[in-house]
Amino acid sequence: MQIKRVIWYAVITVTFWTCKDDQPEENMEDLAVIEVAKEHFEFGFNFNDFIVKRDTIKSGDTFGVILERNNLGYPKIFHIAEKAKDSYDIRKLQVGKPYTLLCAKDSLETPKSFIYQPNKIEYVVIDFQDSIQAYIGKKPIKYTEREVSGVIPQGSGISMVLDKKGLSQRLANKMANEIYAWTIDFNRLLPGDRFKVIYTDKYIDDSVYAGVDKIKAAYFEHNKKPFYAFEFETDSAKGVIDYLSEEGKNLRRAFLKSPIKFGGRVSSRYNLRRRIAHYGYRVKAHKGTDFAAANGTPILATANGTVTKSSYTRGNGKYVKIRHNATYETQYLHMSRRKAKVGQFVKQGDVIGYVGNTGSSSGNHVCYRFWKNGRQVDPFKQKLPEAKPISEGLKVKFLDYIIPIKQQLDNIILVEDSLLPETEETLSEIK
Repeated sequence: MQIKRVIWYAVITVTFWTCKDDQPEENMEDLAVIEVAKEHFEFGFNFNDFIVKRDTIKSGDTFGVILERNNLGYPKIFHIAEKAKDSYDIRKLQVGKPYTLLCAKDSLETPKSFIYQPNKIEYVVIDFQDSIQAYIGKKPIKYTEREVSGVIPQGSGISMVLDKKGLSQRLANKMANEIYAWTIDFNRLLPGDRFKVIYTDKYIDDSVYAGVDKIKAAYFEHNKKPFYAFEFETDSAKGVIDYLSEEGKNLRRAFLKSPIKFGGRVSSRYNLRRRIAHYGYRVKAHKGTDFAAANGTPILATANGTVTKSSYTRGNGKYVKIRHNATYETQYLHMSRRKAKVGQFVKQGDVIGYVGNTGSSSGNHVCYRFWKNGRQVDPFKQKLPEAKPISEGLKVKFLDYIIPIKQQLDNIILVEDSLLPETEETLSEIK
C-alpha cells in the first residue's frame, strides 16, 4: 500500500512538472522521498523488514506449537530449540504473556525470529534468520525524580491522600512497609500528620509508566514528632539497602513482626499446651505462630540471612528455613510453593515462598517458627535486637551524603490538599 502511494505521487509529480518546464527537477525527488515509510525499530529489529505478528501465549501453546502453526516444520523447530536451550528455557512460556513473530515477506510468511516478553522490561529473542542465537534483552528505562507532600485530613489515611493526587499506591506501601514499618503505625495516623517524599518513577521506552522505582528520602511528622529517612547502601558486598535517620541510625529492626506483607491474621499463637483438632484434641505443643492468609500470598523473610533448608516433609509440607546469625533462625511452613533455594542469601522482606495448605495443615496459612540459640521460642516475647549499626567510617560518609538531600527535603512546601493545589513536580530525569 505504501509503495503504491509513492508510485502514485511520483506519477502525479512527473505529469505536473511536464507542464511546468521552468521548475527545478529536484523537487520531484523530494516529494517522492517524503512518502517513504519511516523505519520502525523494536527489540533491535527493523520491523519494516518483516511481516509482524503479535499475540499472547494461549493455553496449550508451546514454542513448537506456535512455530508449527506458522508454517515451520518440526525438524527445524527441534534444531532451533536445541540450540537455544542453553540461553533460555523455552518451556517457561506463561499463558497470557505477549510474544512477537517476525516473518519473512514471502508467500508462506516463514518465521524468522521469536520474541517473548516475560515482563514489561525484559524480552527473550530467539533469532534463527541465519545462525541460531538466543539472548535476553531489556527495554530502555528512564527514571524521573519527583517530589510530593501531603497532610493527613480527618478520617483519612496516606493511601487516600496519594490517590487524590493520582499517585501510585506503591508509594504508600513502600513508606508503610519498607521505611516506617518499625516506627509508625500507618493504620493509626492522626489528622494533621504530614509527609514529604523524594522518589523516582520508572518509565519503559520513555512513555510507558512502570510504577515507583524507589524512595530516595522521606520526612514524616507523626503526632508532632519528626521522622527522617534516607536511603543508603549499608552493605555493598551483599547489596543491602537500608533507610537511616538523619543521625545515621537504622530505622528497621533486625526482624519483621510478621512474614506476611500486611501483617496477616494471627490464627494460632505459640502455645506449649494447645489442644489441636487435627490430632484429635490431644495436647500437643504448638511451637510456631500461625498467620492465616489467602492461598498464594507472598511469604517474606523476616530478617537477612542464608537459606539452610528448602524442602518438604509430611508434617511441615513445603517449607524454608533461614539462619540469620549464630543466635537466630526462622522457619516458614505449609507453603504452596517455595521460591528460596538452599545457600541463597535473602534480605529482609524478600519473597521466599507463598502461603499454602501443604503438610499437616487444616487451612491456608504460614506457620512461623523462631529459634534462639537452638531452641524454639515465642517471637512475640523476645526482646529482639535492632538492626546492626553502621560503622563510624560509613556513618561519616552517610552524614556528608545526606546534606544536599536533607536540604532538598526541607525545602519541599507542605501542602494541605483541601486548601492548596498539589506540589508534585518533576525535578530531573536520569537517563
